[in-house]
Amino acid sequence: MTKLFLYGIVFMTVVALLSGCAATQQTSTVEPAGFLGDYSILQKGDEGQAQLRYINQKATWANYKKVVVDPVTVWLGKDGQLKEIEPEDRQRLANDLWTKIGDALKEDYEIVHEAGPDVLRIQAAITEAESSNPVMDTISSIHPGSKILSGGVGMARGGQPSFAGEASLEVKVTDAKSGALLVAIVDQRAGTKSISGSTNSWHDVEASYQYWANQLRYRLCKLRGDANCVEPEA
Repeated sequence: MTKLFLYGIVFMTVVALLSGCAATQQTSTVEPAGFLGDYSILQKGDEGQAQLRYINQKATWANYKKVVVDPVTVWLGKDGQLKEIEPEDRQRLANDLWTKIGDALKEDYEIVHEAGPDVLRIQAAITEAESSNPVMDTISSIHPGSKILSGGVGMARGGQPSFAGEASLEVKVTDAKSGALLVAIVDQRAGTKSISGSTNSWHDVEASYQYWANQLRYRLCKLRGDANCVEPEA
């Protein structure tokens, strides 16, 4: 093998690393898992949006200055693969998503712990649709009264998640005082074969959570009509 050939391999690897290949991508389909309850109002999202979504067109988005981030829950299907990972890792998943959402939204909103006339409530669930009757199994141990943790909480590294690098999410955003539904989404992402990460790894799941948190911030920014909204990269 010549030195020129070896240099070529090194160069191609560096280019690939610097090209910003997506760590995750949206799956082709997604199935509701039960967290949202009523899915009849959801519509298929356009490119770059959640696969299923609802937006309350009557909401006055600019009025909301604060946000409550409820504990994240994990919903297990009867035969779902999330059951195959350790309970403490399901706990870490919930904590990690809660932290990422809070860290993203605190850039634009005051994080509070009580309802009010100018407060949004964010409720998110890690889900899987392996059963028509999923049950809520886990709730994040970090609760709304806790401090948002910059940098996340870290996942266990002893193994790989058994759900093939896929992550599914359901989120609803409501008026914290009236309970009126403002936003509802259902989405699923999976790992790619990029150099930055690999399928069947915690990296894919964490990358999906970070993307969703950033995407939520971006969509709320657009709904408020702000001019400096930055769309996140996958």
